[in-house]
Amino acid sequence: MNRPVVVGVDGSPSSLVAAEHAARAAQLRSRPLRLVHGYLHPLGYGVPLNPYDLGVPAPSEEAQKMLERTAADLAGRSPGLDVEVRQVAGGPGATLVEESRRAELVVVGSRGLGGFTGLLLGSVGAQVVAHAHCPVLVVRPDEQPIPVDGPVLAGVDGSGPSRLAVGYAADEAARRDVPLVLVHVGPPDGDRPVPEEVEESQAAYQAEAVRLLAEASGAVRADHPDLVVREHPVRAAGAAQGLVEASGTASLLAVGTRGRGGFTGLLLGSVSQAVAQHAHCPVLVAHPYDRVE
Repeated sequence: MNRPVVVGVDGSPSSLVAAEHAARAAQLRSRPLRLVHGYLHPLGYGVPLNPYDLGVPAPSEEAQKMLERTAADLAGRSPGLDVEVRQVAGGPGATLVEESRRAELVVVGSRGLGGFTGLLLGSVGAQVVAHAHCPVLVVRPDEQPIPVDGPVLAGVDGSGPSRLAVGYAADEAARRDVPLVLVHVGPPDGDRPVPEEVEESQAAYQAEAVRLLAEASGAVRADHPDLVVREHPVRAAGAAQGLVEASGTASLLAVGTRGRGGFTGLLLGSVSQAVAQHAHCPVLVAHPYDRVE
């Protein structure tokens, strides 16, 4: 099955930046690119009527032209890229989640207009990130060009979702021919003398960080023997702060949807919002693929 890279497009600057990232991802993976616009009934939500009485809304001609212009532009700048466009009658969140069932990757901008308003800041973003059936790439609008030479980072905490994220990050680093940096975030290091029991606790953390990073590094090298892998333990007040700071020179940051320790609830609460809004590079949320017939 030739799963496409899917991106939600509504004509906003954020979604067009996301489409550029999606085009590059599709080229790196030798996959087709699908531009999707989810549209609602003109009356929107909250009308005191049975929605079936309204009938199925018709696709917007203006939106179709926007999609076709975007497709033509991306195809013109990406020789050999197969681009298709699709309008779907439905909310943008539900549309992208459904598309993700047969997608290689879903790419979303962090903000948009129309149906994608508040993406990754409200219910639509939460829906896509929490319920997607494939990895999700979160792209924030930025005046800087798309980074291509920086390393790929992966958050490591020893959990199953973290191992999945490390695997995806390793694949991505190999595609881009850049190093993979494995990041483990631990508690901050105090400058003042500490009680003996605190010192023992810090020593235990250090040993655990070394073990987790070595374990992740060994798994990556088994699958990608030629990949440059670096281990990077950091100390910060929280997982989000540590990851955001580490992302300063990266081209991509991969994280699991859930974890343990510092990564508990990652991308389901305040940590996810902080990473998505403040990371200095795109964020890859690692979801396993659905099995489809």
